Amino acid sequence: MRSGIGYDIHRLRKGRKLYLGGVLIPHDRGLAGHSDADAALHALCDAMLGAAGLKDIGYHFPDTDRRFKNVSSLKLLEHTGKLVKKAGFRLNNADITIIAERPKISAYADGMKKAIAAALGVKPGCIGIKATTNEGVGEIGRGKAISACAIATLKGKNK
Repeated sequence: MRSGIGYDIHRLRKGRKLYLGGVLIPHDRGLAGHSDADAALHALCDAMLGAAGLKDIGYHFPDTDRRFKNVSSLKLLEHTGKLVKKAGFRLNNADITIIAERPKISAYADGMKKAIAAALGVKPGCIGIKATTNEGVGEIGRGKAISACAIATLKGKNK
């Protein structure tokens, strides 16, 4: 078993759709970034890549590459799953915490689990989704950003 941790944060911006955990969430702003800026999936990608001993998400999907402009982070996650498999590992489980003052995440958690599981070819029970606030502290607490942290455990050969 190997484990990895990932973290991501993006500012909220008007004129963008809000994607978290591969799910479109109705909100007045979305996350700013080169791709769809899904902080939850970006954190998970980094956790999986780290557990497999691979380079980080910025190396594999650089924001200077036009192929990734506005791309769905579910596609990035699918590709990450393939990289991890090629390295000789498979996802055992993943746990993601989303930190946001708004919107409330609980109504979307099951959809996120299903979307992530489908992208990685695992059962939804292998994915944990939690949410918390930043208690009014910092950019997240003022509702100007959303962040996520993730841990992933992989099974497979030890390189």
